[in-house]
Amino acid sequence: MIDFLYSAAAFIVALGVLITVHEFGHFWVARSLGVKVLRFSIGFGKPLWSRRVGADGMELAIGAFPLGGYVKMLDEGEGEVPPQDVQRAFNRQKTWKRMAIVVAGPLFNFLFAIAAYWGAYMIGVDGVKPVVGSVVQGSIAQQAGFQAGDTILSIDGKKVQSWDQRRLYLFQRALDHARVEMEVRDAQGQVESRELDLSHMSLSDVNASLLERGIGLIGFIPEPLPVIGELAPGPAERAGMKVGDRVVDINGMPVRTWEDLVKVVSEQAGKPIHITADRDGARMIFEVTPDSVEQDGHRIGRIGIRPQFEELPDDMRVKVRYGVVQALAEGVRNTWSMSALTVEMLYHMLKLQVSARNISGPITIAQFAGYSAKVGAVQYILFLAVISISLGVLNLLPIPVLDGGHLMYYIIEAVKGSPLPERAMMVGQQVGVALLVGLMVLAFYNDITRIFQ
Repeated sequence: MIDFLYSAAAFIVALGVLITVHEFGHFWVARSLGVKVLRFSIGFGKPLWSRRVGADGMELAIGAFPLGGYVKMLDEGEGEVPPQDVQRAFNRQKTWKRMAIVVAGPLFNFLFAIAAYWGAYMIGVDGVKPVVGSVVQGSIAQQAGFQAGDTILSIDGKKVQSWDQRRLYLFQRALDHARVEMEVRDAQGQVESRELDLSHMSLSDVNASLLERGIGLIGFIPEPLPVIGELAPGPAERAGMKVGDRVVDINGMPVRTWEDLVKVVSEQAGKPIHITADRDGARMIFEVTPDSVEQDGHRIGRIGIRPQFEELPDDMRVKVRYGVVQALAEGVRNTWSMSALTVEMLYHMLKLQVSARNISGPITIAQFAGYSAKVGAVQYILFLAVISISLGVLNLLPIPVLDGGHLMYYIIEAVKGSPLPERAMMVGQQVGVALLVGLMVLAFYNDITRIFQ
């Protein structure tokens, strides 16, 4: 329950910050171009709080439904406009001004992401040294000659300081089916070049696990202990086991490592086993019947536990920090790369080349918000940068009701010299709402599926 509340709070703060940034972009540019703003609202629906400010009496409001916000501007299409304010109405503005106002929201999201990355890299981003812990048999990495103990020094000439630093770049190169040149220092201290051939990689492998599952490079991981670090609903929980229990033996056979535990449990699908565990110095025995689940065509046992890991050694920790100019350059580079990657992934999803399961909804985002906030302020700032970029890209999609849809209308108006017929825009709005509802349903479905899996 505490974790849920923590994640919910981190999620609400993230939404509040990013929606405010987005709507402030519309507000600031509208005011700068002489348009009268009537209301600045964070959230939709009935206001929970409101206040009049400024010479124009603009209403600041917080709505009951937090997933969004809006800036309401004076417009003759939405009601009567006093004669003295007609020239300040949104609909009376030149096409380029209206285009600038709708683009400003997403643009401020991108600027916020650049500033967030900039600040994070000046403070310093904690990470793990780019040391290969293991290489998957038969993988692209093994074919390239990678071995456990290799330290990655650069990727296509770009310096690498931490394991996750160039992951975005590798995503892009994988989508391009390119060959990637990596400079490494092996366990003996020799510097060598290794080439990753991504030309035949399936686009379905381009996801969060690209480096590990797609390429076959697994970073350094502290040793998993035969201690319960996380307990899911299942046989172990029903038997009374708890987080922190250290498994000593199973059916009288000593358990010294996590691998020992997994091996025995896997072989006993559907059969009762007796687990002896140490809990705060006291020995306890539990009778557990592993669930029988299918994996790679075989039935194996699972009891719903995950390991506790040893602490990461100090000599494997690294802090990636840059000066003012280089941190800004890194912020611009990351924001551009993430934006381009998001657009390209959406394109491949439309072509059914990449699974739509990569789309995450508010539940998954809330979980990541809580996790990043627990790790520390810098990780939470980086989380905000990524979500801000996603929000900016989403709003620029040419879907009516989104900023990109309005921009599309104004571009058509600029080309043909007159606005689209009202009937065409109404139909477009209906299509846009249907698309957004479908996208939200898909995102929620993916979230719920991940939880049950």
